[in-house]
Amino acid sequence: MAGAWTKITVVGKTKNLDDITAVMSMLDNGLMIEDYSDFSLNGMYGELVDESILNADRDTVRVSLFVPEERSAAEYKEFIETRLAALGIESSIELDGINEDDWAESWKQYYKPVPLGRVTIVPAWEKYEAREDEIVVRMDPGMAFGTGTHETTRLVIRLMQDELRGGERVLDVGTGSGILSICASKMGAKWCNAYDIDPVAVKVARDNALSDGCTNITVGVSDLLRGVDLSCGKYDFCVANIVADIIIRMLPDIKNYLREGAPLILSGIIGERADEVRTAVLAEGFTVEREITENDWVGMLVRV
Repeated sequence: MAGAWTKITVVGKTKNLDDITAVMSMLDNGLMIEDYSDFSLNGMYGELVDESILNADRDTVRVSLFVPEERSAAEYKEFIETRLAALGIESSIELDGINEDDWAESWKQYYKPVPLGRVTIVPAWEKYEAREDEIVVRMDPGMAFGTGTHETTRLVIRLMQDELRGGERVLDVGTGSGILSICASKMGAKWCNAYDIDPVAVKVARDNALSDGCTNITVGVSDLLRGVDLSCGKYDFCVANIVADIIIRMLPDIKNYLREGAPLILSGIIGERADEVRTAVLAEGFTVEREITENDWVGMLVRV
């Protein structure tokens, strides 16, 4: 498979298998799972069983997916890392089929300008002539999720264009590369506070904001809402492109950070989990005003 595919393997604890497979199945349902926690010979197979299976660590699982050469393996890798970090899951990622020395540059061949209505996401290294009234967001995501190519990001940007009026204080939960805060800034937001649990993503987001001339964005490390700054009062607008489980966990507390009537855009929701998220949204007293979909992903605009 080397050369045509990149194999991405997440190595984690057996107790986290369900969460690991849930995150990875958002990208591909054809997962290869190595889990020997319940394996027992019971005298049935004798010498026919491979020694590596007999000696396998019962507390460790390996979950793999294969990325075809026409897709960006880097985008897959950053998506998995970001989502697992948000869930608080410790893991490591192994790559097979790509030279690690070329990793930092190899993914760039897949990243081209992404038009999203009046917003176009442009790789920082590419020349691009903006059209009249076009909002150009230049991105170098580095080792953080968020190039504008993934459906979850595009759904948020589409909803933001219709809802953001200008002058709002915006909260960005799970910012990744900072792409959503930069979009909000260029759409007229007064101030954006962006947070991520991953210090690497925080550095990348901060660098991207400064490179794009967005001086009204602050970026910090936070485990969901724990480190969010409320010194200037509640927020007028919020975006959270994370995963269904984290959204559901966050909903009871997010109202304490939003003014009454503030829009909350939720994304990272795979279609099969949309009913579950919708139920949780309504149970917490939010109103679902709009839903949009792309492929198997759902974006929701809800309001306090």
